[in-house]
Amino acid sequence: MNKFTPLVSVIMSAKNSEQTVSQAVKSIQAQTYENIEILILDDASTDNTFEILSELADSDRRIKLYKNQKNIGLTKSLNKLISFANGSYIARQDSDDYSEKNRIELQIQHIELQNLDASTTRAKILNSNRKIPGLSYYIPYKLSMRYKNPFIHGTLIISKKIMNNLGNYDENYYFAQDYKLMKDFLNAGYKVRSLSKTLYYLNTKNNISQNNKDEQNYYFECARKNLKPKIN
Repeated sequence: MNKFTPLVSVIMSAKNSEQTVSQAVKSIQAQTYENIEILILDDASTDNTFEILSELADSDRRIKLYKNQKNIGLTKSLNKLISFANGSYIARQDSDDYSEKNRIELQIQHIELQNLDASTTRAKILNSNRKIPGLSYYIPYKLSMRYKNPFIHGTLIISKKIMNNLGNYDENYYFAQDYKLMKDFLNAGYKVRSLSKTLYYLNTKNNISQNNKDEQNYYFECARKNLKPKIN
């Protein structure tokens, strides 16, 4: 039997991430799963993020680097990267987090063995021993989705075909685009499971969600109630 090794397109949008982006990218470069391409979009950074990324790209042909001339936000940047992707699967990686080196390998095995459309993992919060999801990991997804997003977005690996079928990320959602995606995904009857292993290290300080709590909550509630956001 042939080993299941589809091309995985790892996508990352980065803005003003000069302190963390190198570690984030290197954690993907070090993956034990070899059949990957790394697509990175600098969303009009005003610090040295693009220069750091350029050096990394120059030393690794798997990295394809793009740059927005003006900031367009995470949702549209991710969709732009998906349009450039050649892989059968899309994998997320945030520019202020990092992954264990066997993350992609274990998730692709997970998808194959469980006949899944997507896979996520648990994560550990940086500078803490706290694992997330915690006890809520054991609650059925459709129940926990009523109150929160039980999936760590940065760990998502999902079929590109299914992303396209869902319309990719909903560009009406400047925030909470990950919750909207997974809500649509589950409503369409697709299958996802989360590995219990901690394969991702998550920054929860000074990130998009923490810096924009009110907006994040507004978009989350719109998605939860199936409402189109009035602000974008």
